[in-house]
This record gives sequence, C-alpha cells and structure tokens, in this order.
Amino acid sequence: MNLEFLFPLEEPFLEEISEYPETSLSRFVGIHTKEQGIPDLQNVSIAILGVQDGRGAVNNDTTGYGVDAIRKHFYKLYPGNWSQKIVDLGNIPQGASVQDTYFALREVITSLVKKNIVPIILGGGQDLTYANYRAYDSLEQLVNIVSVDSKFDLGALESPLNSNSFLSKIVMEEPANLFNYSNIGYQTFFNSQDEIDLLDSLSFDAYRLGEAKDLKIVEPIMRDADIVSIDIGAVRMGEAPGNGNATPNGFYGDEICAISRYAGISDKVTSFGVYEFNNRLDVQGQTAHLIAQMVWYFIEGYSFRANDYPYCTKEKYIKYIVPHEDENMVFYKSHKSGRWWLEIHSMNDNKYKRHALIPCTHDDYMDATSQKVPERWYKALKKIN
Repeated sequence: MNLEFLFPLEEPFLEEISEYPETSLSRFVGIHTKEQGIPDLQNVSIAILGVQDGRGAVNNDTTGYGVDAIRKHFYKLYPGNWSQKIVDLGNIPQGASVQDTYFALREVITSLVKKNIVPIILGGGQDLTYANYRAYDSLEQLVNIVSVDSKFDLGALESPLNSNSFLSKIVMEEPANLFNYSNIGYQTFFNSQDEIDLLDSLSFDAYRLGEAKDLKIVEPIMRDADIVSIDIGAVRMGEAPGNGNATPNGFYGDEICAISRYAGISDKVTSFGVYEFNNRLDVQGQTAHLIAQMVWYFIEGYSFRANDYPYCTKEKYIKYIVPHEDENMVFYKSHKSGRWWLEIHSMNDNKYKRHALIPCTHDDYMDATSQKVPERWYKALKKIN
C-alpha cells in the first residue's frame, strides 16, 4: 500500500489522550505512532486521516493546523455498539507544493478504497475533494459526489484550483469519471443564477437549505453517493464558528450529525471528508467538538449498513411496475431494509451498471402511481442518452 506519505501522531498529543477513560475511543481505535508504526490494516473498515495543508482554502488558509483539535474531542467520546475495526493513520503533512499534497492524498485514498477501507478525511480546504475524486481514476468507474455546502464552488474556468473552484475542475478535466453531483444545503444568494442554471443544464441535483432541512430527502441522496464532501461552513456560525467563511445561516449541529449518519449508513459511500475547519477561529473548541461528533455519527451509520445494494440481486427486492404513457416505471423495495430504488431501463452500457438503480422513497413511488415522474429519473436518463 502507498502509505509512506503518512506521519504518525505526535507524542505530546498521544500522552494527552492516554489520560482519557479506558472505555473511550482512545482505546478503541488503532493509532499510527512513531513507536508502533502504521496499525495492521487486516479487516479494517474505516481509517481516519488528517491533511495538514490549507493553502487551497480561500479566506481560510490556516485550516491545515487543527486536525488534532478534532481528534482531542473525538477520542474522549465513547464508541457505540460497533464491531468494525477502526484505525487512525495520522497526518499527510503539507507538501512542497499544494500539488504534492493532492498527489499524496490521492495515493493514500486509492490504496484504502482498493482494500475496501473507507477513509475519513479531516483538515484542509474543500479543494481536497478534487484529490479525493482523482483517487478513483484507477478504479475505472463512474462516481457520484455529494457536497454539503452553501456554495457550488464552480468558480471561473480560468481560476486556479482552490476551495472556490474545485467543482469546475472535476467537471471539465479528463479523465471524466463523474456521473452525478448533488449539492445539499446551498443558499441561493451565495450562488449566481448562471451557476444554478449550469448545474441544472448538466442534470445535476441541488437542494436549497430550506429543502434539505427536511432530512428525509437527504437519505436517498446519500445512498447514491460514492464521495461525500462536507464544508463545515454549511453549518451556521453560531454552531460552528471555526471557519473563515462562516455565515449566520446554515444547518444546526444535530442536522449535520444526522446528515453524517446518513452518509455512513449508505452502502455505496467509500470516502467521507469534512473540510474548512479553522482551529484559530474556533471558540472553546466548539467546532472541533461538532466535527468529532459528525465523525462519530458517520461511524455509527456505517455500523448499521444493510448491504442491500449493490451487493445483492434484484431477486431480493419486491418489484413494483407503474404503467406510464412513455414507458413503465419499475420500482424495487428491499426485503432487508424497506428502502426503495427506481430502475433506469436504458442502462445497457456496462459502465453505467452501478447507476442502474436510483435510490428513492416511498413517496416517489406514490407520486409515480399518480403519473408524477421523479425528476431524478429524467436527469439520469439524460446523462446516458
């Protein structure tokens, strides 16, 4: 595995968490130390890693210095009834250039995902989502990205890669491995109408903050994600002050924790990152503590994964056919979890096979019976035709 880029946690921090209770996460997680080296990755499910580089974080460039502040609160927490093996691989230090950091992060994530280990990336700017996305190049599969953010971060095409422009680089640059992008929690006044129209023309999904606060719509979106990227600036300033771009409106702490749990419970999510945390602006460790709880809820969700898609065959579903004037709509309901999917009939090309079923809700099925077609079904068809 390509893990030589990872540095162990430092001794003063290890001494501090050694004083934590015996039943806390400080004893539950295998930690990369100078003395013990990288933990054994056999049968590991989740790996935490920090990135100490905030050079791509616009107006928030000290985001590379606070990863251990998150760990400080995380390791004080107590594990749930989890059977998963979790490790902390330490930190990727700032490279000679930000491109070096991107390369190191990409290599580490590729190595972990190939071993079916889900990385949790902490620290740095949200531009690191680009490196996360590029880690999937060698897997030769189309992926879906879900971003929890008040902005789309498209930027101008000629802009350098940073936290305000990473999405345009993902969309435009080759190799093009992106099947779908979904934004959860955008605030209209932070995004131009041209950007909103562009996302719609690309058949991407965007949910305004007011819509996304109805959290039941978040679950099927997360169920379709491979990569989840959370800008902590999507949380309101009063809940998460540790961000150079924090604003008055956004998600509440319990809402972002619920969203993180939905990401964890998704069978399809293979990497999860929380970015833009600025420890120098934090108040009494509040933001660090919130992110620690978000990580806890992601792991909690992971422990409840049903593994009912894409790991099982359609024979393990109840099939519902809804007659429609254009073509019949076919829904599947899992025997195992009670969750719903909608089939895309035109998925003949093998590269689209992983996207043949779109996660949906029972409400979508009921709407279809009234001849109201889910918008995501139309958008998926447009991408493949």
